[in-house]
Amino acid sequence: MLRADPGLVVRGLSATLGGRAVLRDVALDVSPGELVALTGASGAGKTTLLRAIAGLLVARGTILVAGPPALVFQQHALANRLSARDNVLVGGLGRIGFWRAAFRLWPRADIAAAEACLDRVGLGGLGARRADRLSGGQRQRVAIARALHQRARILLADEPVASLDPALAEEVVALLRDLARRDGLAVLVSLHQHDLARRFADRLLHLENGCLKIS
Repeated sequence: MLRADPGLVVRGLSATLGGRAVLRDVALDVSPGELVALTGASGAGKTTLLRAIAGLLVARGTILVAGPPALVFQQHALANRLSARDNVLVGGLGRIGFWRAAFRLWPRADIAAAEACLDRVGLGGLGARRADRLSGGQRQRVAIARALHQRARILLADEPVASLDPALAEEVVALLRDLARRDGLAVLVSLHQHDLARRFADRLLHLENGCLKIS
């Protein structure tokens, strides 16, 4: 029997895109408080796996989660003309409704929560700064803060440091590890940087031709 918060449990996950099998009977577990790194060459299926877990594409199999996962995209997916705070507040869209968000009628409690999320990722005091005036590392931290504001217990990150220099990449992966341990999140992150994966992940998984192997 699964405990109340199983983290992330995936069994028999398969996906086909354009007539090609991209995922083949994938099974994995990520426990609360754990960071698991997913490695593999480009085209191995890492992004497809994360998007399938996030419910962004149709796949066959079983996915058990404590609630909807939050996905951090490789290129941040921020609105450049919005402030860091407003980009984080978008993470609460499902709670407050589209029209209130469209007119930026954010509840005070949500504004305070968004600022707290920015503080948790090391961006306290930068909430009013426009996203296009932030560095690449800061933009990725805003994306992570937005995921935290979704109140998800599962955090998925798709190549979150691919466009960052080595020092900033290390900071972001270290942040993800610390959030897993401090907040009890189950974190699954895809990485090309094997050295970062070995240093910061609790476990390594390798995806090759849609099949998952223990690295």
